[in-house]
Amino acid sequence: MTKLSVNINKVATLRNARGGNNPDVLKVALDCERYGAQGITVHPRPDERHIRRSDVYALKPALHTEFNIEGYPSEDFCQMVIDVQPAQVTLVPDSPDQITSNAGWDTVKNKAFLTDIVGRFREAGIRTSVFVAADVAMVEGAKAVGSDRVELYTEPYATDYAADREAAIAPFIAAARKAQEVGLGLNAGHDLSLENLRYFHEQIPWLDEVSIGHALICDALYLGLKETIARYLGELGIRN
Repeated sequence: MTKLSVNINKVATLRNARGGNNPDVLKVALDCERYGAQGITVHPRPDERHIRRSDVYALKPALHTEFNIEGYPSEDFCQMVIDVQPAQVTLVPDSPDQITSNAGWDTVKNKAFLTDIVGRFREAGIRTSVFVAADVAMVEGAKAVGSDRVELYTEPYATDYAADREAAIAPFIAAARKAQEVGLGLNAGHDLSLENLRYFHEQIPWLDEVSIGHALICDALYLGLKETIARYLGELGIRN
């Protein structure tokens, strides 16, 4: 079964726009779980423009499903992750001022750096996923640094889906098969939506997890959170 992890960054963005605690990030996370999500994802950034460090520490003891923390592995990020002990940490190559993730790691050029970081998390008993493009060489590189999983950066698939979905999915199938071949777990995320998720999952049914935030929260404005999560689970073949 492919798990749905809901990224709640946009909920925190809305809260931070007015100050206070409305919407309540913790309550929304627990509601996502109650409505069937099998995981919660956060991506704290240094400026805390959405998820704050305090949110990360508050969420861990309250959650009942898998907690996934994404981020660039700076020293303070690594220490926070080790303190919190989530089920999974996803390493992304974002600069501090980046609006959103828009590229995967070059796992070959950054082999020494990533090997050291992955080793630290492995010693702490935390599953590590490396964010990569749909590139066989980058998947092989992730295996070489000791990662447990890769997360495929799916924005190119989402962008090209309407024009030619078979062409759009082709490099992702190749990368996913390579991950399977070398024994890496497989996640995917970025711009997956109700429009394109089903086909992606049908073509790569051995996915371990999809992480979806922006599209899911936007859909929830119209459909409500409970119905939206039910629909995303349905696209993954899960009847809740």
